[in-house]
Amino acid sequence: MRRIQAGSALSAFGLGFTVPYLYVYVAQVRDLGATTAGVVLAVFAMAALVVLPFSGRAIDRRGPVPVLLVASGLAAVGAVAMGLASSVPAAVGAAALLGAGTAVLQPALATMIVWCSEPVGRTRAFALQFFLQNLGLGLGGLIGGQLVDVSRPDSFLLLFSIEAAMFLVLAAVVGTVKTAGSPALQGARPAEGGKGGIRALLGHKAMVQLCVLGFVLFFACYGQFESGLAAYGTEAAGIAPSTLGIALAANTAVIVLAQFLVLKFVERRKRSRVIAAVGLIWALAWIIAGYAGLGHGSQAMATAAFVSTYALFGLGEAMLSPTVAPLVADLAPESMVGSYNSAFALVKQLALAVGPAVGGPMGASLHGPYIVTFVLFSLLVTVLAVRLGKQLTPVQNQPSLATKPSRIVVRHEPEKETAAAA
Repeated sequence: MRRIQAGSALSAFGLGFTVPYLYVYVAQVRDLGATTAGVVLAVFAMAALVVLPFSGRAIDRRGPVPVLLVASGLAAVGAVAMGLASSVPAAVGAAALLGAGTAVLQPALATMIVWCSEPVGRTRAFALQFFLQNLGLGLGGLIGGQLVDVSRPDSFLLLFSIEAAMFLVLAAVVGTVKTAGSPALQGARPAEGGKGGIRALLGHKAMVQLCVLGFVLFFACYGQFESGLAAYGTEAAGIAPSTLGIALAANTAVIVLAQFLVLKFVERRKRSRVIAAVGLIWALAWIIAGYAGLGHGSQAMATAAFVSTYALFGLGEAMLSPTVAPLVADLAPESMVGSYNSAFALVKQLALAVGPAVGGPMGASLHGPYIVTFVLFSLLVTVLAVRLGKQLTPVQNQPSLATKPSRIVVRHEPEKETAAAA
């Protein structure tokens, strides 16, 4: 498990070097224009949508390790190709390889965590993964910002080379993991010829509801960070572009500082109620964002309110990380863990594609309707979470129940009259 977590953190560290600068690199450094940069980002997202429907079945049939090794190699090649890309076809092709490779990593890693953990311990395992990934992204972005130089394309080649090296390190670390001896794995390997597929998943009512809930979650939060909310902050609230970086730093800081404090709270609560609480917290965050852009306070107050919005989003994310991903694993049949993780990753990718397309124009021009819309979406999270709770078993909703010792010391059975007569 420690090797899996270390590899996951290192891959996130590598992504942090390039993700914040991909648009600038294509549009300005390679001088391919804003339109090409938009196409490259779109191809990056579309590649994930293409491969994720197939990756789950491959994970279930071949196991997560071989799939992860192939995905890591693909992502490494894509990263190096992007660093060398100087034409539109080269940039688009590199984006396709990089997007396809990185998209498969998460469901493969999630499946490995499931295979190597007991149901009760998955909450902490996924919380630790989320913590390390955010820490890795933050450190990678911080160091990458010190190395990058827009006037020197070679500096970007260095960033993409570091990213590629981290993908290869991930493959090397995870490739040494031996899961066959794990007690949690017994009976969890996919059975040859087992029934499964998209029909089985769509027939699972609780999983379908969780996917719908997941789409709303990612659409209302992650899909707005770098598009709608950023546009709203600069246009409506008059936030300086540099303040967006401070807001994102506040978001990451809350996640890193609060993750394990929140974990103690989450472990003793029903998952559906935790997710419902996140919806209320995010509704409050959007209301505060509304004050920042639509209120009549000072610019300092607006800036503080905007940064607070990102911080509240971070608190909600810290509550979700030990809740949603383990729930996907607990709902999955033993032979379809990879398919369930990939399906949920596909839902997330769809939300991240639709979110900026809807939120960007609204955040830039329709300020009032934008805030009202996403307050309602956040409240919808609460409603959907409560409905999902009715579809879950008590242990699925609160895994800690499985570890509670019985309070029955001795059971008294009244003597039957027939026994007494005898």
